[in-house]
Amino acid sequence: MSLLSSLLDLLFPPKCPFCGRVLDRPGICDACRGELPWTEGADALRRGPGGFLCAAPLWYQGLAREGLHRFKFRGMSSAAAPLGELIAGCAAEHFSGAFDTVTWVPASPRRLRQRGYDQARLLAESACRLWETKPLPLLRKTVHNPAQSGLKEAAARRANVLGVYEAVDPERISGHRILLVDDICTTGATLMECARVLREAGAEDVICAAVALTPLEKGTGGPKNA
Repeated sequence: MSLLSSLLDLLFPPKCPFCGRVLDRPGICDACRGELPWTEGADALRRGPGGFLCAAPLWYQGLAREGLHRFKFRGMSSAAAPLGELIAGCAAEHFSGAFDTVTWVPASPRRLRQRGYDQARLLAESACRLWETKPLPLLRKTVHNPAQSGLKEAAARRANVLGVYEAVDPERISGHRILLVDDICTTGATLMECARVLREAGAEDVICAAVALTPLEKGTGGPKNA
C-alpha cells in the first residue's frame, strides 16, 4: 500500500455502504452480509419483453435500499467499490462467457453536475476492475427527463425514457455482446430502452446487471419475506 493510500484511509476510512460502520478495508461488514436481502437462484434474474434479462444480487428493500440511497443521493461515492464487486460476482455467476463488452446507463449532464458523479459508471468501473478490463462509454443521455423514481406506473416509466438515449460509438457496439450496468432495476424500462438503442446500433446481444431488483407484486416473484 502506498503512503498516499495510507493517508487517505486514515483521513477517509472505508465504511460499510449499508450501515456506515468504519471498516479496516473496503467491503461490507459481516453484520450487514448476514442481514442483506439476497436474491437466490432464478429469483436473481428479471425477465421482460424482447429478451430482456437482468441479474442482481439483492432485493431493493431494507438495508439494500438504505445503502443505495447513501450511494446515489447522499454522496457516498466510495460505496461503488463494494457494490460493483457484488455486480461482478452476480454477473459471473449468471452470465459467464455471455458478454465481451461492458457499458453503463449514463446520467444526463445536468444530473452529473448535481450529483458530482455518475453512479452507474462507478459501478461498471468497479466491476470491471475485477475482470482487469474497463467499461466503454457506448451511450449518451440527450434529454434530462424526470427521475424514474417519481413514476410508479410501468407505462409512464417506459414513456419517460423513450428516445432519451443515443449510441455513441457504433463501431465499438456492432457485433458485440454487451453487459449493461445500472444501480437498480424496477420495471426494467430504462435498461430495456438502453438495450434497444444498443441493439439498433448493431449489438449482437445485450444483457443487464444491477445491484438490486425491486420486488414484484406478491405472487409474481420476489423475496420470500416480502
